[in-house]
Amino acid sequence: MIALRLVIILALTGIGISLFLFLLRQDRRYLRLAWQILKFSAALMLIFAALIMMGRIVLFRMPL
Repeated sequence: MIALRLVIILALTGIGISLFLFLLRQDRRYLRLAWQILKFSAALMLIFAALIMMGRIVLFRMPL
């Protein structure tokens, strides 16, 4: 869960900085960078959540 929080914090920081640089310099590559950060961080969080769910299902189904 700490890793997931770290990903969220880093993604939001990167998106914020990219949007600030876009407003400052009016260069559209910063918007593309913000969009890529959003896409990849969302994919990473979905993969991480799926792994956690699979682990819980395996532990729940395991006979004692």
